Amino acid sequence: MEDFDVGHLAAFLRMTPDQVIKLAERGKLPGRRVQGEWRFSEAEIHHYMEDRIGDSDEEQLDQVEKMLDQTKTVQEPIGRIIDLCPVEAIAVPLNARTRGSVIRSMADLAATTGLLWDAPAMAEAVRQREDLHPTALDCGVALLHPRRPQTSILAQSLMAVGVCSAPIPFSDQGHLTDVFFLLCSYDDRSHLKILARLSRLLSVQDMLPQIRAAQSPADVRAALEDAEAIIEDDE
Repeated sequence: MEDFDVGHLAAFLRMTPDQVIKLAERGKLPGRRVQGEWRFSEAEIHHYMEDRIGDSDEEQLDQVEKMLDQTKTVQEPIGRIIDLCPVEAIAVPLNARTRGSVIRSMADLAATTGLLWDAPAMAEAVRQREDLHPTALDCGVALLHPRRPQTSILAQSLMAVGVCSAPIPFSDQGHLTDVFFLLCSYDDRSHLKILARLSRLLSVQDMLPQIRAAQSPADVRAALEDAEAIIEDDE
């Protein structure tokens, strides 16, 4: 992992260098001074962006997506969410009743696509991420993902979805969760784009009820596709 200097971070965040310095000085951006110059860990900036996405409303999420689209990169392009979620990566119902069995089952589900080569390694990386900071939301959804992209065991970015027949206690905060998304991203930028887009989909009023009422993986895909079409119509 490389560090950003002020100029490169400003370009990445679509800010001016002065704005980056002010945020760093106020403790709003994770950074450190090295020989009098600000340096920013790429991993820490990634987690800053994750938190920013989690706290954003619909309009702010749209701005985050546009910012990531404008960032020049040779990394993997990301299209629609539905294209990342083949039907074999959807389980209705997901037959798991504990936190550990959910994580293992979701990793196994993603591996059925042939795009994830080591389900136990992915499950362990997700478990470690959940121990650090649970991803369960108040709406009964968990956005499972590892702390860092697992490029060595992944052919490309991939998403799996599991829907339990009844909510289960998934986090230490007592959230009851019945809809699980596993985000297996190939690089940091792809992860942020997928997370921002999925967060926007969750704000579409009818999507979660449709997913919870789904009788088949095809029904889940249809709910995702309908929600994504609504967002694209608004853009």
